[in-house]
Amino acid sequence: MSLPLDGLSAIVTGAGRGLGRAEALELARLGASVVVNDFGQPGRDGSGEASAGPAEEVAAEIRAAGGQAVAHTGDVADHEQARGLVQSAIDTYGKLDILVNNAGILRDRMIFSMSESEWDSVIHVHLKGHFNTVHFASVHWRERSKAAGAPVYGRIVNTSSEAFLAGSAGQPNYAAAKGGIVGLTTSTALALAKYGVTSNAICPRARTRMTEDVFAGFAEPGEGRLDPLAPEHVAPLVGYLASPAAAGVNGQLLVVHGGMVAVVERPKVSAKFDSAKETFTFEELDEVLTPHYAERPANETFAAAEVLGLKKG
Repeated sequence: MSLPLDGLSAIVTGAGRGLGRAEALELARLGASVVVNDFGQPGRDGSGEASAGPAEEVAAEIRAAGGQAVAHTGDVADHEQARGLVQSAIDTYGKLDILVNNAGILRDRMIFSMSESEWDSVIHVHLKGHFNTVHFASVHWRERSKAAGAPVYGRIVNTSSEAFLAGSAGQPNYAAAKGGIVGLTTSTALALAKYGVTSNAICPRARTRMTEDVFAGFAEPGEGRLDPLAPEHVAPLVGYLASPAAAGVNGQLLVVHGGMVAVVERPKVSAKFDSAKETFTFEELDEVLTPHYAERPANETFAAAEVLGLKKG
């Protein structure tokens, strides 16, 4: 019996641990041949010596289960190493069909305490890292489409976060990077649709090395039950978005966790005011905007438990 991703090849970045590992295993389970990418630094802030271990272990796990996988330990934030990553899929499997971007680091700090290097490093790994791989994958798909004179098969799944939607006080760098990834995703969706490529983003909620502080204290399941925040809840959506079944899904943002998928709409206008004359005066803006915001709750951000739909233990 054929599998949904039979004959397709995939790259998963940040696949040595956590979400990326679960996603790589799921794509392989669905039949894809996988390039498991992970730079292998042990610190969630990108510190420590790079290691081939995490990527090699996941690739070996896929092969032991009967799938095809190779490890790649390049840094996706480095433009040339990202080029090499995409080329490795092409060289190994003849083409690239699926790109899942998951690699990232955290360097949390309040905006008034954040250093330039803490800002730059997170933007570099998350946002530039996504751009680098998407750029080289899109070059590959565009060239193949032009050579074939027809659309080809291409799927991009990028990883954003609700930190950019609801705000995250101690993560201005991370929230900005994740918002940028959504913009990159939707722009790419428009640019590559004619070549047969879809580009979507997910906002996953998962208990991983990067989120251990965020979810500390939230209830874990009893014995024999899967954690609602297990990465394994996220991986099936990635597998679906990577598949032929999702051909009609493009430029979308989806929140996923614990058996739930939420489709996020684009921002809507909540109120509109027109000037009495050609342009607004200060006084007129004061008359319409001040009462509008005075009528709204003083704090419209949700408490963590409400946002997550979870209970602290």
